[in-house]
Amino acid sequence: MELDLEQLYTKYRDNIFAIGLNYFGNPSDADDIVQETFYKLSKSRTDFDSEEHIRNWLIRVAVNECKRISLSFWWRKRQPLEEYLETISFETAEESELFSEVMKLKPKYRQVIHLFYYEGYSTAEIADILHISQSTVTTRLARARHQLKENLQEVWHDE
Repeated sequence: MELDLEQLYTKYRDNIFAIGLNYFGNPSDADDIVQETFYKLSKSRTDFDSEEHIRNWLIRVAVNECKRISLSFWWRKRQPLEEYLETISFETAEESELFSEVMKLKPKYRQVIHLFYYEGYSTAEIADILHISQSTVTTRLARARHQLKENLQEVWHDE
């Protein structure tokens, strides 16, 4: 399959950025993930079968890059989440509160929430991408949902 890197970048950069943002909670690290992922695609000699194969490959590489960067020394120089939240606009206050609460989750919970709800992967596919068992994925999803439900009930009940 012939690769048009520009077209693939335009189509998938937001997805890859969202993975990085959900993993790190930091837009500059998310930009690094996008850059590294597409650099690796440009250097890859993988023979892709379909558009879905390319998408899955990109997401797997992005997740692996997140793991690699999180182990590096310079990663500790992060922009606080509050600074980034000020730059994002949401249509409703509920969307803003939901995003804020999701970003407060531990990275392992943010990852599965993002891959499940925003990327549309099944629990089996997420398990394959993250190299964990499917039961671990379902447990993380359940715990993340529970935490979000508790935190959002407190926020929305107080109003």
